[in-house]
Amino acid sequence: MNKNEMNNFIGRPHFRGGFTLTETVVVIAILAFSMLLVQMSVMPLYSKSTFKGQAQKFISTLQRASNAASRSNKRYEVIIDLIEQKYILRKISTTDVEDVLDEEILEQNNFGKNCRADYVIFDDLVSTDQQHQTAKFRAGLAGWQYGGKIVLFDSRGQPYSVIVSRISRIIELKNGDVDILLPKYNEEMSF
Repeated sequence: MNKNEMNNFIGRPHFRGGFTLTETVVVIAILAFSMLLVQMSVMPLYSKSTFKGQAQKFISTLQRASNAASRSNKRYEVIIDLIEQKYILRKISTTDVEDVLDEEILEQNNFGKNCRADYVIFDDLVSTDQQHQTAKFRAGLAGWQYGGKIVLFDSRGQPYSVIVSRISRIIELKNGDVDILLPKYNEEMSF
């Protein structure tokens, strides 16, 4: 090596392999931001598959029927099929309420694998049995035609009750298989 080459070699900075601290921090920040975006996009899908998510979707359907009926002169019905484990929201458009027309169906959902509908009992003590595996909650301008409860089970076998009251438009999810308020007859009233 001659003198000029030696000076050029000494004056040059030497590069080592690896990352600087700044580069490492930037890469970690980008990875953390990417993970946050993935988590935000996946969480709604995950919450819909949990018991609470599926139960809330069902309650929202009942509330939608009640709210729509209170704002219009139309009747709405939520049909619960215990065999198929599904429910339908429909807007009743004919006088024959037994036939469900395709154009009446506003929403159709399944309960899901983590939420199973077991039975329904109305506040007049009519309940679903082996012959009657379909329950219908009808809402009109004055409120629900019948109140009652829908008993749901989560994947661990824990019962929950969805309470539909004809007195109040509020629909509640309660832990356990709870009792419901029954209507009083005239002779039972103190006044």
